[in-house]
Amino acid sequence: MTDKEMTDLRMIEFVYRRTEKRLVRKLDLTLMPMVWILYMFNYLDRNNIASAKLKSFEKDLGLKGSQFNTAVSILNVGYMLMQLPSNMILTRVRPSLYLPFWVCIWSCVSAATAAARSYSDLIVIRFFLGIAEAPFFPGVFYLLSCWYTKKELALRTAILYTGLVLATAFSGLIAAGIFARMDGVHGHAAWRWLFIIEGVASFGLGIVAAFILPDFPETNTGSSKWHLRDDEQQVAIERMKRDRVAPTEGDHSVWYSLRLAAADYRMWIFVVMLIANHTAYGFNYFYPSIVKGLNLGSTTITLVLTAPPYLVATVSAMIVAWSSDRMGERGYHICIPMSVAAVGFIISTATLNTAVRYFASFLYIGGCFSANAMVFSWAASTLSQTPEKRAISISIINLLSQLGNIWSPYFFRPGDASRYVLAMSLMIAFALLSVVTCLAMKVSLKRANKKILEEYQEGEDGPTLFPL
Repeated sequence: MTDKEMTDLRMIEFVYRRTEKRLVRKLDLTLMPMVWILYMFNYLDRNNIASAKLKSFEKDLGLKGSQFNTAVSILNVGYMLMQLPSNMILTRVRPSLYLPFWVCIWSCVSAATAAARSYSDLIVIRFFLGIAEAPFFPGVFYLLSCWYTKKELALRTAILYTGLVLATAFSGLIAAGIFARMDGVHGHAAWRWLFIIEGVASFGLGIVAAFILPDFPETNTGSSKWHLRDDEQQVAIERMKRDRVAPTEGDHSVWYSLRLAAADYRMWIFVVMLIANHTAYGFNYFYPSIVKGLNLGSTTITLVLTAPPYLVATVSAMIVAWSSDRMGERGYHICIPMSVAAVGFIISTATLNTAVRYFASFLYIGGCFSANAMVFSWAASTLSQTPEKRAISISIINLLSQLGNIWSPYFFRPGDASRYVLAMSLMIAFALLSVVTCLAMKVSLKRANKKILEEYQEGEDGPTLFPL
């Protein structure tokens, strides 16, 4: 190759990198803020039942025994039933319309909780809320994995996950304000206003999202039609081709990709990993009740005190994600936070001291939420043989992980309040199971990378390896 040809190649690569930076910056300023705020409201609408429990919610609906636990759990049954069908068609529709449609649907269903008058009403509403919310997270995560490379995805997933963590923090603060000012307004209990106000807000955001979200890089529809230049669109396509570990197998049917995903044993390791993670943060719906049991003050003070551990968890999740992206490592960035969570659960189980138990909640909340986002980005970069396989694998992993959300509410038996020793003991076990599966995945991927390097033929670019 002549000096002139080398210079031309370097110039082409320089233009490519400059365009890529501009593309990523545009995505970070449009796609990320939109999905972040939608995800925050996704969890606000789902989680406000935990705050409502501190008021007259159970009394007004006549809930007894473990009926509240069932109301929490049943949402995840609907979530599981809808999630895989949704992601199987996601690659065939426009995400810029499909995802906002479901945002608007879940907003209406969540607001309908305000009209519930009995336990049966609540169960029906929660079941359909699960169905309506199911398409959103796996759909959004798949959309992000179509626009961001493996090196970029962990940090963006963690940013997305801070929407969940902050929603849980703000849920208590928002509830405290509504409970203090709106109880009895127009003859409605304050908890009913909580569902109405948050449902209306998320419905409005769903409308806005239809104008902000892009579709896939290969299509010139959605917001990419008006905010991406042609060269940026081409770079978006090219950089995702370069980022795949395995070459794309072409345009296969959804059913072929489903079989491909089911046959990959690594996907099942991720399934167990995330089931363990989700079970370990089963405390989430019961945390206001845990804090109330510490007897630190009124309902308002209790709700305000639920916020600090989640705010700290937001910071820790960002630090863990930044470190993971910078080091190009995933497994230890899941193992270490989950080990910290296990320590928090152990402390909470072992002591009666109020201050120490509250401190322990910082450990298990920060640990669980710092680790969880890493699992999805690790799975997406590992299971990417075809776009359909990536979408279906993510959906299966997220779908089956809901088993943790279905059974974990029953760990928190009403008679065990507020220490919940049985629940905390089980949280310890599942946190440690998550650590074991991470280590198993690292061993598997190290062997796969070794094989890739052995088969690699010397060329201009090095091989793309699995992140460990």
